Amino acid sequence: RDKAMTVLLTRLRDARERTRHAETAAHRKSLVGSGDRSERIRTYNFPQGRLTDHRINLTLYRLQGIIDGDLDELTDALMKARLEELAAERAEG
Repeated sequence: RDKAMTVLLTRLRDARERTRHAETAAHRKSLVGSGDRSERIRTYNFPQGRLTDHRINLTLYRLQGIIDGDLDELTDALMKARLEELAAERAEG
C-alpha cells in the first residue's frame, strides 16, 4: 500500500510538472512568435505617410510626425491594447 501511494504521488507530480511545462512553453511561444517575415509588427509607408501597427490594427496617416518623435498617439494605443489584453487574461482565470 505504501509503495502504491508513493508511485501514485510520483505520477501525479510528474503529470503536474508536464502540464506546467507545456503551459510555460505555450506562453513563451505566444510572446516570441514564429519569426516569419510574414509576421509583421509595423509597416511604415512613406509615399502615403502612413504607419500601421498590425498587432493592434492601428493606422495613422502622420508618419512624418511619428518619425520626428510625436509618439503619444501610438504609445497610448499600444498601452490601451495591452491593458485590455491583461484584463481579458484576468477575466479568463
